[in-house]
Amino acid sequence: MLAGVVQDFLIIWATIDPIGTMALFAGLTAKLSSERRRKTAVRAILYAGAVLLGAIVIGQILLGAMGISLVSFQLAGGIILFLFGLQMIFSEGSNDEHVEPKHDMAVFPLAIPSTASPGAILAVILLTDNHTHPITEQVVTSLMMLLVLAITLVLLLLSGRILKVIGTGGASILVRIMGMILAALSVEFIIEAVMLEGWLGGG
Repeated sequence: MLAGVVQDFLIIWATIDPIGTMALFAGLTAKLSSERRRKTAVRAILYAGAVLLGAIVIGQILLGAMGISLVSFQLAGGIILFLFGLQMIFSEGSNDEHVEPKHDMAVFPLAIPSTASPGAILAVILLTDNHTHPITEQVVTSLMMLLVLAITLVLLLLSGRILKVIGTGGASILVRIMGMILAALSVEFIIEAVMLEGWLGGG
């Protein structure tokens, strides 16, 4: 049970990528007042939390309505998460994204796609599969997700101080380490899906 909780935490941490979000947040809000930075950070996490909780509650229902099996989704999700991990490893780490003045940066790009990334949405749906995870495990996974979001909020609020200590180079190294972990865990998803498909197909 503990190993499963730790694995879920690592997958959610890697896909939400609090370090990368913190670096992006620091770059986008560098010219804002401390009060506006704080409000932007809180709104971004609230929006991202709503998206991810929505994925947990209705994500699997939507898949069922579209006739997509969880095995197929897990296989596709594992491949996408693997590519997502590779992107984290080989990314140039550029945060020079320009946001139009009328855009609420708390929504885009901070909440989506930085925090509630496609990888994170895929991960929470797979980790709360009704067919393989009892409700207690799904609740624990949801709590792990909320914990990662809470940590992300703290990092956003402390982003200026943290980046002064570790520097952009240190943040880049941490992002790449999490990318390697995510790539390895996504391979587990793929292997598990292939084996399950073999069992269901009578192999």
